[in-house]
Amino acid sequence: MKKATQKKHVLKEKTLKFAIRIVNLNRHLVYEKREFVLSKQILKSGTNPGAMAREAANAESGKDFIHKLSIAQKENGETQYWLELLHATDFISKAEFDSLSSDCEEIGKIITSSIKTKKRNLGLKTFLFLIFATTYLTWLIL
Repeated sequence: MKKATQKKHVLKEKTLKFAIRIVNLNRHLVYEKREFVLSKQILKSGTNPGAMAREAANAESGKDFIHKLSIAQKENGETQYWLELLHATDFISKAEFDSLSSDCEEIGKIITSSIKTKKRNLGLKTFLFLIFATTYLTWLIL
């Protein structure tokens, strides 16, 4: 299996597991802590990276892939903010924060790496096309 394909599977699996943890956190915040605003915010942002990763896997183009993962990256950053706020306001413990934050950061690194790889590959394709076009035009002239 190619490295890029493995990375996609890792992202798919990790974002799903993280989304499940976020759904469970939402339930805990709503039913145990009686918190209704922050819980909705983290539910939206914390489940979004997985959905966007799935959309990116079916992207129409390389640019679309980058766009979808860029949204996932932004939502992942927002999730980190909500985790920090929930911890700072004692809605989640340090242990809960550390565990969720660590997973969030790991997902962010995978997303960033995937975006960089796709950008590099798109740049290489453009470069190779320009070389081909230049070579072909030179051959036509000669």
